[in-house]
Amino acid sequence: MTKVKAKKHLGQHFLKNEFVAKQIATSLRGKGYDTVVEVGPGMGVLTQFLLPNFKEVHVVEIDRESVEYLHQNLEIPFHRIIEGDFLKLKLDQVFKKPFGLIGNYPYNISSQIIFKALENVALIPEISGMFQKEVAERIVAEPGSKTYGIISVLTEVFYHREYLFTVEPHEFNPPPKVRSGVIRLTRKENYDLPVPWPLFKTVVKVAFNQRRKTLRNSLKSLGLPEEIKEHKLLTLRAEQLSLQDFIFIAQSLHA
Repeated sequence: MTKVKAKKHLGQHFLKNEFVAKQIATSLRGKGYDTVVEVGPGMGVLTQFLLPNFKEVHVVEIDRESVEYLHQNLEIPFHRIIEGDFLKLKLDQVFKKPFGLIGNYPYNISSQIIFKALENVALIPEISGMFQKEVAERIVAEPGSKTYGIISVLTEVFYHREYLFTVEPHEFNPPPKVRSGVIRLTRKENYDLPVPWPLFKTVVKVAFNQRRKTLRNSLKSLGLPEEIKEHKLLTLRAEQLSLQDFIFIAQSLHA
């Protein structure tokens, strides 16, 4: 089968540098799991390096042309190819054991892929792959930086985060208009959150949605209890707070 044509509406940019592809594929270390799920494999530039290293490789691909290409050229059996939208999968029903998540993620849904992974953290001990550089930097950002935001705090709850390397546009066909960044997230040994996840997410989102305001003002709508209204944390803005600070505020609201 001839090569797959990149489709603009699917945000496809096929990586053509095999050395870079191998670097990304081997960024998954496979500690404690032997199954990998790759999102948006395209023509299998990453997949070819995953297949020898893992017992089971599943690919999730929405593009029928790519599905046929992967089956014919990489001999991936159809039962390991999930044709459809990763964001619509019920992961806990499809996969019964832990897996590493990887991909040259479609830029238009890459943040949503991370948020979906966070809802399934018990299944996913490790995540790696390529994002638009700006998104990659936001995921790994630390307090006090301009890129620090909702996705930085929520991923840090469960994962250690590392920025691995940058990939230039000319390494793709067609070249994207932006640079790309490869990151790795490794689940923490103790990833329990001492407050309900929906409440914690709400606190973080409300704080950052009005990031120019102090927390006393931005969190007012959540009904702050009297005992923390005068706490010094509430004189700060969202980007100045650490993960532990957000947990403290969420615990106060939960109590």
